Amino acid sequence: MTPTLGIGEVADAPARLAGRLADQLTHDGHLTSEHWCAALEAVGRELFVPDRARCAPDLAGAAPYAIDRSADPRAWLDAVYSDSAIITQVDDGQGDPAGGVGRASSSLSAPGIAVAFLELLDPSPGDHVLEIGTGTGWTAAVLTHRTGPGTVTTLEIDPAVAAQADRNLRAAGLTPGSDIHPLTRDGADGHTEHAPYDHVHVTCGITTIPHAWITQTRPGGVIALPWMPEHGDGRKLRLHVHDDQTAHGRFHGVASYMMLRGQRTAMPGIDLGQGAWTESETRTDPRALAWDGPGQDLAITAAMPDVIIDHHVNAATGGFRMEMATVDGGSLAVVQSAWGIEAAQVLQRGTRRLWDEAEAARTWWLDAGAPEPARYGMTVGPHWQHLWLDNPDQLIHPEPAAAPADRTPEAATSIALRRPS
Repeated sequence: MTPTLGIGEVADAPARLAGRLADQLTHDGHLTSEHWCAALEAVGRELFVPDRARCAPDLAGAAPYAIDRSADPRAWLDAVYSDSAIITQVDDGQGDPAGGVGRASSSLSAPGIAVAFLELLDPSPGDHVLEIGTGTGWTAAVLTHRTGPGTVTTLEIDPAVAAQADRNLRAAGLTPGSDIHPLTRDGADGHTEHAPYDHVHVTCGITTIPHAWITQTRPGGVIALPWMPEHGDGRKLRLHVHDDQTAHGRFHGVASYMMLRGQRTAMPGIDLGQGAWTESETRTDPRALAWDGPGQDLAITAAMPDVIIDHHVNAATGGFRMEMATVDGGSLAVVQSAWGIEAAQVLQRGTRRLWDEAEAARTWWLDAGAPEPARYGMTVGPHWQHLWLDNPDQLIHPEPAAAPADRTPEAATSIALRRPS
């Protein structure tokens, strides 16, 4: 645990705490570059945190807690310089971020995960960077310290968040419009006026990667983002842009971020009393689809990227229920099982048989040797994105599909996960 400040230490604390935080991140393996260490120590993190907020430590099992600068300035500052996310907005501005109620909708990222993405991005002095999601403005300021004045364009969709970020950046000594370019607009569209960019830094969760980011990035440029599929863990993804307006990249560990506002989804309500359900049985244990690991999750996502999967366990009875739904709610599946039974009940509704698709994806994953996440990557094109296994020429298609326009079927060894007929 990070020690708290002692009496009389608040006034001179930020610089010392920034150094301590950099040492901690280096020890934990998040921080390996001297230039990011210098940036962390140069940009005062306390300038980007409101007086009242909620601290969410990046530590398994640690509970979020309220911080209040006026009530306890030492605890507030200690939280600011810990490896914690600071929740600065809930319910798109309709609630109190310190209150612990509501959905977090904006935050100052935990330094460890923020630095991990900055190291994946790896910009050099003079490079031009597009940032998606200004938030408090802290990472934009850190990027500017690395790349230089006038090189960072940062986009924020929420006017209130953008206005506060503008004030924060000024407090940090950066003049909007010259030292840095903060703009209030939907980050999904990018910003063509300052393109082309050498790098795109994304600070919100993304399920479907906007092609505008690729077209606005130079060939050879890098896009670093938290990819948040409908099913399974979010992952750090580093994409390299090619001159054919595609991008290819691999995953680099887990990440969990608030979603891009235009890509928020939720499991629709499922009522078994409504609609015509097809009933069958399966000998596949649905627990295996829930718990056999992230490699299988990626295979299922490759097969059915538009499907949300959730599950519930009744500890008292041993009952297990898995729910599946397309994001539009048009197709649904419910699988119910219990310990010791030979077969699970399968209920499916809609034009697709979601459980059958998931079973087929699991079979493919097992037949492929149960590959782990390190073997997967992603390719993004103008109107599509596909996962691949081992290299970009082994695309994993969710259904039989023509090869991308720049590839012949012979050049792309497709591992097709076909929907059951």
